[in-house]
Parts: sequence; C-alpha cells; structure tokens
Amino acid sequence: MDRRQFIGAAGAGMALTHLNGWAQDSYPARPVKLIVPFPPGGPTDVMGRTAAKAMGDVLGQSFVVENKAGAAGNIGTDAVAKAAPDGHTIGLSAISSLAIAPHLMASVPFNVDKDFAPISLVGTTPCAIVVHPSAPFSDLKGLVAYAKANPGKLAYASSGIGTSNHLAAELLQTSAGIDLLHIPYKGSSQIVPDLLAGTIIMSVESSLTTTLQHVRAGKLKALAVTSPTRSKALPDVPTVSESGYPGFAVESWFGLVAPAATPAAIVQKLHDAWAKGAKTAEAQTAFDNIAGTLRVTTPQEFGAFIKAENNRWGALIRKQNIKAD
Repeated sequence: MDRRQFIGAAGAGMALTHLNGWAQDSYPARPVKLIVPFPPGGPTDVMGRTAAKAMGDVLGQSFVVENKAGAAGNIGTDAVAKAAPDGHTIGLSAISSLAIAPHLMASVPFNVDKDFAPISLVGTTPCAIVVHPSAPFSDLKGLVAYAKANPGKLAYASSGIGTSNHLAAELLQTSAGIDLLHIPYKGSSQIVPDLLAGTIIMSVESSLTTTLQHVRAGKLKALAVTSPTRSKALPDVPTVSESGYPGFAVESWFGLVAPAATPAAIVQKLHDAWAKGAKTAEAQTAFDNIAGTLRVTTPQEFGAFIKAENNRWGALIRKQNIKAD
C-alpha cells in the first residue's frame, strides 16, 4: 500500500467512525416504527406496546406500533427484514418466524441468519396443557396412561400447525412415547368455545391468556405448564418436567430485531433502552397481566439463542415429519 492509499484508507476509517458516532448521538431522529406481526390484543401485541412505551420513554422519542399480521407472523417479520437499516423500523418477532417457519415451510421470504440484527429477547410465555373437566384423567401421568391405552385416539387442539404449542405436544409425544391426534385451529381464541363446551377435551395452549380466567373459575383444568419453572399465574400447577419428564421445557418467545445492516451503535442503543425500560413497574405489570415472563438479553445472547432454537426445532420437525398445509 503506497502513501496515498494509506491516507485514503485511514480517512475512510475515520469517516466511518465519525458516522457511527453521529448515528448513535443523533438517533432516533424521528419516531420509530415497531412492527408487531400479529393482530392487536394478543400477548405479542401487549409485549410490543409495552416495549414501545418503555423504549420511547427512555429515548425521548415516540415508538409507534404497527400491527402487520399474516402468515403466522412471517409477513410482518419480512417487512422488518426489508426496511431501511437506520433503526427507525424495528420489529417484535417470535419463535414462529425466527425458529420454526424456516424448517416447516418450503420457503420463507427472509433469511433468519442474514436478514436481521438481534436486539434482545423481550418475553416468554409458557405453553399449558388444559382439559375440560370431563376428561378421563386429572394429571399428566393419567393423560399419558390414557393415551397409551388409546393410541391415536386422544385428540388435542393447538393454534395451528408448526406453532410453539403444536411442537410442545410433538415433543411430549416423543418424550412420553405416546401418539396423540392433532386438531389444528386458526388461533387460540377459536379453541376456547369448543374446549368449554367439551367438543374437544384437551388443548395445548400457546399462552395462558385465553384460558386463565376459565381455569381459575373451575371451568377448565390446567394439568401442566411447559416452562422450566411454574407460572406465577398458576403457581399450584406443576411443570411437565416436575411431572415425570426432567428437562422438558418449551416456551413461546418474542424478541426485538432490526434489519441486518443497522449500525451496531444503534442496535446497542435500542438494547440499552429496552434493558432500562424493562425495569419499570409498568412493564412488569403488563407482562404479569398476560402470564408472561419479561426478558432482557444482549444482542449477542439473543443471536446465539435464535441459532440454538433453530437447531432444536428443525431437528424435531424433521424427526416427526411435520409439514405445513
């Protein structure tokens, strides 16, 4: 490298450093759009609005939630991938798009490894095994015994093929050596009326949001939760792990991502805003209301987590030969 090349390279490096510093100091320059790839009102929407409020308060700028639902979260997640990488469009994506869809579907419009800059996990919700009181069993041990005596006949509802609750049931089948009949619905809200009526006697729920009130009222019974620890919302309900399957753990998870080329300084500033905002009583109460667990991780930790979850669920999907409709 001659002297002119050296000076040019040094100048470019200084310019890049200056640009990154400017981006960090001036960001956010205008309101930030936070895309939630699911309809309003559900637990994902609550998490997205909670994160938007918390981060906006910290950074002194509006974070505006845009619900962009469809294709199990893939449409909104793709919109984040294709947005300008300046930190003014980010998204709250989920296990369904970032760890399941790439293995379940023939193709998805984004590349999880290349198209996103992870910011932080935001929250998790436990899946729960919920039954109608008429079910011929009252705990997980009884469920497994009944299923073994009636292979392929015990039906359960889920909120759709390839959802976290569907995969939780698939993992339970491989762990317990049972064969259940899967009845996929188009969302948890559609399951509840049939479950209350006894039309279907069992559901594996993606969160406790839609059934918690009915469990507390005695109209439904929760046999177990799939999270590593018991849910604060139902502290008397054991985990699957406690019920005879040590190490069993499945949670629906949700996290903040930005387009891949977003400057690292901006990603870090977004992370720091969530980490600080997540400590407020307001944020914690919002998560308690949906029986969720508030989470904060570094961008690097979240990136490693996404890769580990892809490996885990990709292997199960292939083993069970699960295919999308």
